[in-house]
Amino acid sequence: MEILVARDIKVADEVWIATALLHREHPSNAEFSVEEIVERARKEKLTENLRPGVYIHAQMHCVANRPPNPGRYRMLFETRPGFRRLYCAGDLFDPKRDGAKTVPLATDIPEQYRELLSWQREWCKGRSQSSSRFNSLLALEGSGRDIWTDEHADEYIDRLREGWE
Repeated sequence: MEILVARDIKVADEVWIATALLHREHPSNAEFSVEEIVERARKEKLTENLRPGVYIHAQMHCVANRPPNPGRYRMLFETRPGFRRLYCAGDLFDPKRDGAKTVPLATDIPEQYRELLSWQREWCKGRSQSSSRFNSLLALEGSGRDIWTDEHADEYIDRLREGWE
């Protein structure tokens, strides 16, 4: 069996490990700031020095409900600007991220972190429903734009207000 050297770990997997460790260590916290995730990755020392890509992966590349740019992973979920939690099956995600990786492959992470994969499955049970109200509001984005496609928004409002006293 090939032994995985930490320096071979993918940046996305490092971000996922750091976030999973934070959730496990702080079970009462529903979310973590991007900075907390980066700091946890730094503390874990999966690589000799923290790679610059850790921040951008936690900020954008791994975040399921953000447009891909260019990373398409679905490993984290943005609960509010600047805050993340682990992605769970059932969470809404940008359609351009469909089919993307949601957790590391066991063979891609050091052995001492592999138990986090089964821990995450248990942790996620029923959790994705907690964000459904927020997600349903996001799904409404742009839903009324056809109402005033032929007139300026201000003119539309003025027309609605005609006859008001």
